[in-house]
Amino acid sequence: MTASDHFGLKPENVEEYPRPPRLEPVREKLRIEFAGSVVAETTRGLRAIETFHAPTYYFPKDDILSDLRPAAGRTFCEWKGVAQYFDVIVGDHVAEAAAWTYDKPSLSFKPLAGYLSFYAGKMGACYVGNVRVIPQPGDFYGGWVTPNLEGRIKGAPGTRHW
Repeated sequence: MTASDHFGLKPENVEEYPRPPRLEPVREKLRIEFAGSVVAETTRGLRAIETFHAPTYYFPKDDILSDLRPAAGRTFCEWKGVAQYFDVIVGDHVAEAAAWTYDKPSLSFKPLAGYLSFYAGKMGACYVGNVRVIPQPGDFYGGWVTPNLEGRIKGAPGTRHW
């Protein structure tokens, strides 16, 4: 396959991503749509890549264009720390616990402070450049799957603990 087969994204094998995960800047523009509106758009995105995971994309809070409301619950990531969740609100439309942030991330993920990520499956559409993503399988991980990704991606039933 050529890069053009992947809509301009270079091929990447998720099985070759690092563990522990790595945070890196995103070259492409990131965009999220929900309820007919653009809720987030940035050219300053970050992504976390980890073995067997689709990348998780993060937006600076300044580039969030919709209302957010704190949601119940928190989770713990052994690499990043404690995540706080938010409902995404556009008019009368609410996507519950659709976004999260690490307000006080671990030292190696300190650049994530002030950034949010979104579950693609709870939004109308998410894009990396001009490529519409599909959600990482399952409801636990928040990765975005693009056509350039190769290898087995965690998240489907039976893959959570490998």
